[in-house]
Amino acid sequence: MTISLTEFSSHIVTGLYIINILFAFTVIFLERRNPTSTLAWILVLFLLPAAGAILYILLSQNLMRKKMFQLGDDEHQSYASLLSKEIDDLRTGKLTFNDPAMENYKDLIRLHQVQSKALFSQNNKVEVFTDGTEKFKELFKCIINAKEHVHILYFIVKRDSLGKQLIRILTEKAQEGVEVRLLIDALGNHLHNSDFEPLIKAGGKVVKFFPSFLSYINLRLNYRNHRKLAIIDGKIGFIGGFNVGNEYIGLKKSMGYWRDTHLKIKGTAVHDMQTRFLLDWRAASGEEILELPKYYAEPECTGISGIQIVSSGPDSPQEEIKQGYIKMINSAKTSIFIQTPYFIPDESIQEALKIAALSGVDVRIIIPDRPDHVFVYWATYSFIGDLLNAGIRAFTYNHGFLHSKSIVVDEKISSVGTANFDIRSFKLNFEVNAFIYDISISKKLHQAFIKDLEYCSEITLEKYNNRPNLIKFKESISRLLTPVL
Repeated sequence: MTISLTEFSSHIVTGLYIINILFAFTVIFLERRNPTSTLAWILVLFLLPAAGAILYILLSQNLMRKKMFQLGDDEHQSYASLLSKEIDDLRTGKLTFNDPAMENYKDLIRLHQVQSKALFSQNNKVEVFTDGTEKFKELFKCIINAKEHVHILYFIVKRDSLGKQLIRILTEKAQEGVEVRLLIDALGNHLHNSDFEPLIKAGGKVVKFFPSFLSYINLRLNYRNHRKLAIIDGKIGFIGGFNVGNEYIGLKKSMGYWRDTHLKIKGTAVHDMQTRFLLDWRAASGEEILELPKYYAEPECTGISGIQIVSSGPDSPQEEIKQGYIKMINSAKTSIFIQTPYFIPDESIQEALKIAALSGVDVRIIIPDRPDHVFVYWATYSFIGDLLNAGIRAFTYNHGFLHSKSIVVDEKISSVGTANFDIRSFKLNFEVNAFIYDISISKKLHQAFIKDLEYCSEITLEKYNNRPNLIKFKESISRLLTPVL
């Protein structure tokens, strides 16, 4: 019995729709996504039966039920005991703040303690970097001076002169007997396996986070480790927005000057950054690291900055960094200054910002004036437009590309890290931020924002309402895709 081409095609289409119905059933009844995301996926599945099924397999795994990052029993007991004491000291008033003004943010500290299991320390020294050349000069100097170990985690490492310089310096340290661990997101890694051979031969260890199943097939494509951490000898930590590549030091003509924010930290907060790295390393490599105490050196400095290191990711339903952002916004009395390359907020962030602005708070947001991801950029522009009626002021950065992820509230508290103000950072990516309780550091970040305004153009309500029809079309299409971007 032969089957005609028409009948065969009909069977294929029928089979695809059956598969998509099963996927739709999973989305609706088993995954319990928010209604907007659910409807977006159903639309994709039934309008694009073949491509929709593939996109669902690649982009829509739910990691919330997977406990990816777990402390050992002894580690958990020790950590839980320390955290419990901190929470109790905060509740009973035993905790003394270096700056009495930070008493007003006890509720934010407690939120992160309870939701994020984030310890609070006040003996930290913080240095702010807004220029890539300066940041990498300092990072490389610290790596070169390392005596015991270097732990590096980046989302992107480009195969260019800066990326190769990092590998060369790490190789030299490994040859000296320093422990070197390099963790790179598999999707963000641009280096070839051969580029790592000298480092591995020298004794360094290299691991890719969520590697591809086959050369070009990654079943966890939608969930990336977006964190950027460097920990040297357990005493110095770097955290922020810079990846590794020539464009991040302004050498890519199409992007121009790269404006980002990164922190160098000394103090007990480095221990929390170390814990974050080791948990990620353990999950990606399977290595059971022994002699853990040697990775937690006693801090050598006596800084006064209060810090909590807060992580979030698709393995948790809490959206810990987003909750921290909302709590900061709700606490604002005078000003909220936000910098982000991608602004695709959910309703909770939008409402918090609108309420703050309508209450008289000076809310300002800086976004780039050019896209590095076209759909994300025009979706960003549309969401900015939604906020202008509430009195929020928005600006485009015209001096190059703005990649900074920061928020400063009342020039008193701030947050710098890897999380953008978008749904991807809140729900899909593995992120890490430093929440800073220090007026001097927050003022520095505030002043950096003011300086950036010199290179900005304001998006006024009149300008936005008179935008060309082509931009309106781009916004509308891009906005439809935001639940799955």
